[in-house]
Amino acid sequence: MKNAIQIFIAAAIILVVFLPSYGVMKKKEDRIKEYEEQIAILEKKNADLLKEKKRLEEDPVYLEGVARERMGLMREGEVIYRIKKEE
Repeated sequence: MKNAIQIFIAAAIILVVFLPSYGVMKKKEDRIKEYEEQIAILEKKNADLLKEKKRLEEDPVYLEGVARERMGLMREGEVIYRIKKEE
């Protein structure tokens, strides 16, 4: 009986000592998972940007389309008509 009480007290002490650190460890594991998800998203975005860069460097037709659409550029002598939709 005395052994059982000592084992119970030892288990209770171990539980009191290690339970808070388990909670901290669990929170840190959750943060690591969040960071890994963010890293995966950023790696995908980086890969997409590298593809875009390569395309801009190697495909003159694509480059011209981007310059016209995003930057509003035009060739000399061209006239651009923009049609606005009525609201």
